[in-house]
Amino acid sequence: MRVRRRSARSARAARFTPDFDPDFGDRALTEARHDIVIGRWQGVRDLLAATGDHWARRTHRLRLLSHAAAGSSTVETWRAAEPGNPDAAVLRAATEVVRVFDAAIAAGRGAVVDRARIDSAVDACRCAAEAAPADPMPWVSLLSVARLYAGGVPRRDLRRWFDELRRRDPYNTEGHIQVLRYWSARWHGTHGSMYDFARDAAGVAPPGSPLPVLVQVARVEEYRYIADGAHGRGPVRGFDQHWKHELAVTELRRTHARWIGGREPGLPVAPEEVAELNFLAHAACYAGQRELARELLGMLGARAAWVPWAYTGDPEEQFGRFRQAMGVE
Repeated sequence: MRVRRRSARSARAARFTPDFDPDFGDRALTEARHDIVIGRWQGVRDLLAATGDHWARRTHRLRLLSHAAAGSSTVETWRAAEPGNPDAAVLRAATEVVRVFDAAIAAGRGAVVDRARIDSAVDACRCAAEAAPADPMPWVSLLSVARLYAGGVPRRDLRRWFDELRRRDPYNTEGHIQVLRYWSARWHGTHGSMYDFARDAAGVAPPGSPLPVLVQVARVEEYRYIADGAHGRGPVRGFDQHWKHELAVTELRRTHARWIGGREPGLPVAPEEVAELNFLAHAACYAGQRELARELLGMLGARAAWVPWAYTGDPEEQFGRFRQAMGVE
C-alpha cells in the first residue's frame, strides 16, 4: 500500500506543469496584448476603459501592455488616432520607460544610458500625469525610470513623485516595489536603506494589503545582488541561512498574517496578486515553513512567476519540487 501511495504521488508530480503565463490568467489582458502585437489598438482602449479605477488591476495591465507595446508603433498609432484619450497617454509613457530600460539592457551592465532619452521618458510621464490626473500609473512609471539616472535623482524629486503616487493610491504595490529597487544596493542605496523602506511601508499597510511582501522582495533583491557578486564561484558564505534565520522567518510569518490573514476568507487570488504571492511562497519554501508553503502554493495552483524562482535555480524544477515536497495536491 505504501509503495502504491508513493507511486501515485510521483505520478501526480510528474504530470504537474507550472503555468508561467505572464498575465496570470487575465484572459482579457492576453487578448489585448495579442492585439498590440498585430497592430490593433482598439482592444487595448476598450480593456483600459473597462478596468476603470481599479488601480491594482490597472497597474498590472498597463505594465504588461507596455512591454508588449515596446517593440511596435501601436501605441503611437493609437495616440495619433485619439490624441485626447488619457489612457493612450498613460500607456505611451509606460512604454517609453520600458524602451529606455531595454536600451540600458542592450548597452550592457555598467553602461551609461543617454540622459536625453531618459529625460524624454520623464517628459512622457509628466504629460500622462496631466492627461490622467487621478491615475497613479504615470507616477509608477516615473519612479521606475528614476533609477536609470546616473547618481539617481534629487531626493526631493523622488519624494515628490512618491507622494504623488500615494495621494492617488496609497498602497500601490508596484510603485512601492520600484522605490524599493531604487534604494537597493544594485542601484542608489544599500541593503539597509532598502530594508528600512520595505519595513516602514509594510508597517503602515492595512490588513489584506500585499504591501508587507516588500520585505520578502527585499530579501530576494539582497540574495540576487550578493549571488551576482560571487560571479558563479559557488555558494556565498552564510547564505544557507539567508531565508531561515530568526528574523527572516519572523518577517515571513508577519507578512502572511497581515496580508493573507487579512484577506476575505475564500477570496480567489486575482491576477494582479499572483506575482507578489510567488515571492511569499518562495520565501516560505526556502525557509522550510511547511504549513505556510503548502497553503501559499495551494492558493497559487499552477500560476507560477519567473521571478523570484529564476534567481535561485530552474523555476519549473523548483516550483514542482516544492509542491511535491509540501504535499500540495
